[in-house]
Amino acid sequence: MITRRDAALQLDIPLEMAVRHGIPARLTLDELLALEKSPPAWLLQSRANRTGKPVWVDLACVVCGYHEAARPKKWWPSWTHLSCDDHGVDELPEPEQGTARSEVAGVGSRFVAIVDERP
Repeated sequence: MITRRDAALQLDIPLEMAVRHGIPARLTLDELLALEKSPPAWLLQSRANRTGKPVWVDLACVVCGYHEAARPKKWWPSWTHLSCDDHGVDELPEPEQGTARSEVAGVGSRFVAIVDERP
């Protein structure tokens, strides 16, 4: 059995869409494969409306390796590294020579985006 969230990840649709279109809280792998093999009209339409951006991204901490799948937000910066919000700056890789480092909190459920840019 897989969860609705895992099914949404596999189908690359938002969790809200999975709920709205009646994907059960738990389904078998065969049920998911049947959805992929013979997608309903709403899933075909969703795929046709794609902008080319992924619905889900995998976020991973550069320090401890913790990872999670999340829906990307428009305000997320293009980061150099991601770290969990409980890691110190001394645990991160050193920035390249001649770059300025900034941090943006709130990426995913617990990440800080580390942005190294040339001034």
